[in-house]
Amino acid sequence: MEIKDAIEKAKQNDQIAFNFLLDSFWNIVYGFQLKRTQNENDAEDITIQTFSKAFDKISTYNDKYEFQTWLITISKNIHIDLIRKQRSTISGQTNSSEEDDYHSIIDDSPSAEDKLITEQNLAKLLRDIKKLKPHYQEVINLRYFQELSYKEISEQLDEPMNNVKVKLLRAKKLLAEIIKDNNDFQP
Repeated sequence: MEIKDAIEKAKQNDQIAFNFLLDSFWNIVYGFQLKRTQNENDAEDITIQTFSKAFDKISTYNDKYEFQTWLITISKNIHIDLIRKQRSTISGQTNSSEEDDYHSIIDDSPSAEDKLITEQNLAKLLRDIKKLKPHYQEVINLRYFQELSYKEISEQLDEPMNNVKVKLLRAKKLLAEIIKDNNDFQP
């Protein structure tokens, strides 16, 4: 399959085309992020987010540009956004005064209300996960609750790693839609 053909088929929601594009460009995007982040987990997470965003917005892809360049640009922007979020979190947690050169220690431990909200949100999330097909429930469980690596999930399911990545990507998208639909119905 040619890249241009795969892109056109992906625009028609063809799963094989998505897999082909993921296989073709995964190492390029992952390698790019590995150089930027110097961290395998961060590089992998950003790469997954890149393909998720690219596949969501594939209809907006302009074939005047190289597909690889488009992916790298998306990847770079996701990384920049993450850095900005980290910086704003860090700067929001420190107070410095010119008179008193100190850092106030923020108590990040959850209050009783925070714990209750977390438990309620977890229960709601688990109900939403149960709405997914069993094979999607399984990859979500293995990745986020059992905290297995992609390689471990691949071995446990006896599937190629790229299939696991695509399945997890799909599961996250479907779960996000379920959560969004549930939130749309609430006052």
